[in-house]
Amino acid sequence: MESKTDLRTRFKTARKQLDILKISRNIEENIRALDFYQKSKSVMLFYPTEYEINLLGLLNDKDKNFYFPKVNKSELLVCPYSEGTEFKKSGLNINEPCSFPVNPDVLDFIIVPALAADRKNYRLGYGGGFYDRFLKLVPNAVKIVPVHEMFVIEELPIEDFDVPVDLIVTDAKKARV
Repeated sequence: MESKTDLRTRFKTARKQLDILKISRNIEENIRALDFYQKSKSVMLFYPTEYEINLLGLLNDKDKNFYFPKVNKSELLVCPYSEGTEFKKSGLNINEPCSFPVNPDVLDFIIVPALAADRKNYRLGYGGGFYDRFLKLVPNAVKIVPVHEMFVIEELPIEDFDVPVDLIVTDAKKARV
């Protein structure tokens, strides 16, 4: 089995060849079709980097309250979003909201970034462990990972601290449950 480091390198390289906008639109459509999403009120998104899935179009769903993550040392904070919320680049070169954090218990739907995922609903993140630590704090929220269909592999190397999500949503016609 490939190491997480090798897999990260492989998927980072591969995603540069993809039509991210088209894939993102299809994933966005599949998320909107999910019953869990339709019933949700408080959704946490992530601000995409250059080659990540871009789901910012979901911000047009006016029946939802949106939140974005902000890194503070080794923890992930949850910050509310409203039209006009200012973002700035973090030390990790990620756009983060300038709003003040709130209790993560408000969230009922969390969209988690990933490079890849496996059929057991584990994700391959970027190696910082921020989301694995965070997801343990929000057991009642539905957690999904958006990835390109070809980036769902049979099995990822898993460690004790890895936290599975509830759904993998791809650009294919159906979400992986």
